[in-house]
Amino acid sequence: MSDYVILSKAKNLIELRFRQIHLDFHTSEMIEGIGADFDPDEFASTLEKARVNSITCFARCHHGWIYFDTKVNPERRHPHLTRNLLKDQIEACHKRDIRVPIYITVQWDHYTANEHPEWLVINDQGCQIGTRPYEAGFYRTMCVNSPYIDFLKAHVKEVLETLPTDGIFFDIVNPQDCSCKYCRAGMEAEGIDPSDAQARRNYGVKVINEFKMNMTEFVRQFNKDCTIFYNSGHVGPAHRSTAKAYTHFELESLPSGGWGYMHFPLSMRYARNLGADCMGMTGKFHTSWGDFHSFKNPQALQFECFQMLALNAKCSIGDQLHPSGKICQTTYRLIGSVYSEVEKKEAWCKGAKPVTDIGMLTPEEFYGGRLSPSAIGASRMLQEGGHQFEIIDSSHDISVFKVVILPDNIPVSDDFAKKLEDYLAKGGSIIASYESGLNAEKTAFMLKSLGVKLKGQAPFSPDFIVPRGEIGKGLAETEHVMYMRGMEVEAEAGSEVLADVKVPYFNRTYKHFCSHRHTPSSGKIGYPGIVRKGNAIYFIHPIFAQYDKNAPKWCKKLFLNALDMLLPEPVIRIEAPSTALVSVNEQLSENRWVIHLLHYIPERRGTDFDIIEDVIPIYGIPVSLRVPKKVKNVDCVPDGDSLEFCENNGRIDFILPKLEGHQMVAVSFE
Repeated sequence: MSDYVILSKAKNLIELRFRQIHLDFHTSEMIEGIGADFDPDEFASTLEKARVNSITCFARCHHGWIYFDTKVNPERRHPHLTRNLLKDQIEACHKRDIRVPIYITVQWDHYTANEHPEWLVINDQGCQIGTRPYEAGFYRTMCVNSPYIDFLKAHVKEVLETLPTDGIFFDIVNPQDCSCKYCRAGMEAEGIDPSDAQARRNYGVKVINEFKMNMTEFVRQFNKDCTIFYNSGHVGPAHRSTAKAYTHFELESLPSGGWGYMHFPLSMRYARNLGADCMGMTGKFHTSWGDFHSFKNPQALQFECFQMLALNAKCSIGDQLHPSGKICQTTYRLIGSVYSEVEKKEAWCKGAKPVTDIGMLTPEEFYGGRLSPSAIGASRMLQEGGHQFEIIDSSHDISVFKVVILPDNIPVSDDFAKKLEDYLAKGGSIIASYESGLNAEKTAFMLKSLGVKLKGQAPFSPDFIVPRGEIGKGLAETEHVMYMRGMEVEAEAGSEVLADVKVPYFNRTYKHFCSHRHTPSSGKIGYPGIVRKGNAIYFIHPIFAQYDKNAPKWCKKLFLNALDMLLPEPVIRIEAPSTALVSVNEQLSENRWVIHLLHYIPERRGTDFDIIEDVIPIYGIPVSLRVPKKVKNVDCVPDGDSLEFCENNGRIDFILPKLEGHQMVAVSFE
């Protein structure tokens, strides 16, 4: 195992700009004067003053309307459009060296849904999915396996042939469980039973993957250089098989819009290893898309953009242009206040790659879904512990990590077991919990090196773990309740039980219960709670999902203690509140590492989502960094204050005097 890991990205000719706007323009036909107040010079100069250097503008919106002078589909040109808006936007921006990728909706198109209902996705009940006939919205879904694709290609071709095209942002591109006549015929032609729900879903994945690969090939017939991205509101393991269809990845993740503050770091820690440049995408809205005349707290927008930089992403902020076409000065004063800071920081972010110790398997590979409780819980613990980690799938090269984590419910096949066993044999370490390491049927442990034999589900829940020794550092040696049911295992020969589980007098039922919640401990040891064999540590409980649910500090402490046992020299240690975040990146061309420290605190002040309003500074933060070579300077950047440091046994130690929001520290090597 190497002393440190730098995860490099495959060579990619397309490098995104740091300061983008995604300018929505979903505009009803019931509104007149579309673009009437658009002033090209005011539009572009406002963007320039806000330090914006790339902006996505609309060719066709979810309403189905087109915003340029189309000859191919004149009936779809917005009926109240007063000018050749998209063309004017592009020309005005290009004069100021502002890129303009072009937005094209794919699966949501209200106009087409009304005109061609036979092209809509149909569920297994024979019904259209999405918005019902008498509900507001344009969320009926077009099937890209229908003749709709012919219209779409003709539309894309016209865009590419008549407009300067820096890039195309294809929106709403998701696999569908579709039973329309075209999909049924396609399945039957391939010998697939359309009534088989799983086979139908698999076919939907095949359809959307072929759509992306084919559309990219189609675009390249007309433009060899433009960027191409297909948005599904998330980037994860499902994107690996079609990564070649993308020039880059944009991670739509509006914390207040349904994604939450944990979505972006989880998705980005995975996406940055897919071989292409990445861009985070938040919004200027207080809530989410289409929230006109609302403004995100500046402190929240700072955090969201600065975290993108810390995790090696470029920045994109979502906005929506007023139907009149007049750009909002207040919005761009807000955006400019953040992007002016981003611009100052770019020199220490360009070409940066993460320096990490830990690879965490994502349950998304096996179960789908944007976020799983175990992934959120594990990521929170790692972030709060200051650890440097990646989100990975079973195809990743795990040999580059010092520790691999299998959170709660990672099934292990024969091949994956061999990969993990080989990794352990060569000096790697593993932490697994609950059902992780079991076969897909959950009948036996495939990962034999965990040193445990499955007996079944734990007979008692809740039960009580008793920390002791090194694994229990910082915790009292007494019962600590474990709310979620674990597994009952037997420690095999050569394994060490690090913590036992004591059981209650009885499980709570209508026949026998005690007090308001669960029955207390009987004092009797029931079964092992944490087992170690060599470099593998296994927790019987779903500690990560439990931490996501109600955050017992003892679950986090036990896990971080286990990490300390397996990873005594992490890349970085900081002594700061658990609300502080830290990332370490390398800039190879500059011969330096850059540490990002952030301290912003999301709070649930309303019932709908978390917000950030205040920036609370912290002072005198001790930092210890494991370094690969001799250090020349340690500097706060971009303001340039130098910090004193000392070197000892391959580490440097220094004190950061103040952290107020976001601070970068450049560590330059000799």
